[in-house]
Amino acid sequence: MERALVLNASYEALGFVSTRRALVLLIYNKAELIYRTGVTVSTVDKSFPEPSIVRLYNYVRVPYNRKIAITKRAIFIRDNNRCQYCGAAAENIDHVIPKSRGGKNSWDNVVAACKRCNAVKGSNLISEMGLKLYKLPREPQPSLRMFIARGDIRPEWQQYVQGEDRESFALIENCS
Repeated sequence: MERALVLNASYEALGFVSTRRALVLLIYNKAELIYRTGVTVSTVDKSFPEPSIVRLYNYVRVPYNRKIAITKRAIFIRDNNRCQYCGAAAENIDHVIPKSRGGKNSWDNVVAACKRCNAVKGSNLISEMGLKLYKLPREPQPSLRMFIARGDIRPEWQQYVQGEDRESFALIENCS
């Protein structure tokens, strides 16, 4: 079974649930069907359209202080699997300010890099090597955290992504 996107009553994306859980929400009248896939889920006596997006009838208050972990996969998704120094396919991660020089393991200091650029840069600063970053590394937008964790998004989910960061959305969309 696939997964379904769950929207709050305000149409804010909350997260993902299994198709089975989404069907339970619909059957118990806790949510409404917003978008269905072309698949039908059948039981012994009933058939239901497979939900892709459901919206809760009641508003759920969500804490927003959670941080997304800095993982190799998340960095590759943010950087579109491309080396931030030369644009080649990324295979490693690199600290812009090396740890040996006091650099931290943070979103604004870690980028995707190819093996060649990572080896050439070594423990030097980019200014010492004459390298330039394609774009400054930064933490992904809060509304995109769940999509990074999932690793991909469906076309019908696009309109429910909040925030103005459409560039990051396109990066995430192209990675799966």
